[in-house]
Amino acid sequence: MIVTTTSEVPGKRTVKILGLVKGSTVRSRHIGHDLTAVMKNITGGEIREYTKLMAESREQSLDRMRAEATKLGANAVVGVRFITSEIMQNAAELLVYGTAVLVEDE
Repeated sequence: MIVTTTSEVPGKRTVKILGLVKGSTVRSRHIGHDLTAVMKNITGGEIREYTKLMAESREQSLDRMRAEATKLGANAVVGVRFITSEIMQNAAELLVYGTAVLVEDE
């Protein structure tokens, strides 16, 4: 499945717009990771545990969006965007959304 932030897929023609698709996940931080983060704030550097957490959240959200697009019969999702929001203390949602389309070669 083609997933792009652009409104068109280069070399392809959009033949049908199937609708909005989305995928999301809500993740919470781990107390052990918070302790590591506190130490990194003192010493500086990347907080790898949080980097990994966010990467996993993005992939899970993308997988869920792709699955929704597949159910609609799409072979591409265009105009993809990511949004994050805090749900509660120590928990955040990562949402990805776009437009499911059917494309074919020009």
